[in-house]
Amino acid sequence: TATGDLQLNICMDAKHHKMKPGPEGQLYGQCVLWKDNACCTANTSVEAHDDQSYLYNFNWDHCGAMPQKCKRHFIQDTCLYECSPNLGPWIDQADTSWRKERIRDVPLCREDCEQWWEDCQDAVTCKTNWHKGWNWTTGTNQCPQGAMCQKFKFVFPTAAALCEQIWSGSYLYTSHHRGSGRCIQMWFDPAQGNPNIAVAQYYA
Repeated sequence: TATGDLQLNICMDAKHHKMKPGPEGQLYGQCVLWKDNACCTANTSVEAHDDQSYLYNFNWDHCGAMPQKCKRHFIQDTCLYECSPNLGPWIDQADTSWRKERIRDVPLCREDCEQWWEDCQDAVTCKTNWHKGWNWTTGTNQCPQGAMCQKFKFVFPTAAALCEQIWSGSYLYTSHHRGSGRCIQMWFDPAQGNPNIAVAQYYA
């Protein structure tokens, strides 16, 4: 359908996204998966890897240093959000000062979600929803007064809780497996092509 086609290969209207997806030869690090067709610029891809980058001034280490094996999932999550042109079916209106659109209920592959939880269960945080409620008085996010720092496994008792709650419903935990064509992969081998193109087509 025409509406279906409009949902495929588009960039959301948000803070750092390009107007239209296209090739980006110089994408950096974990964002390189999208270099053939990306909604992010090379600059954005570099910043996605920095702690407290200018993208959102967001501090992963708000309760002490986040372990590298955990942080890589947040970098990958940022790359998917900033770079993927295949999130059209899940783009929704947002009413914040910094973006007009957001993603909601993107069906994440089970393995991507579970590995994220597995690698982050001993990392420490003070909030279940990282989109709101922080203390920003210093210019970067700090735990709100009275919020206790504790391990992810207590804040997010399951992989589903982590994926669905941390960005206020941006992701949906699914029982679909990677390669099923029914779920979005945060991680894939670009040499095999981008599996998320077919997933967006299916849901559109």
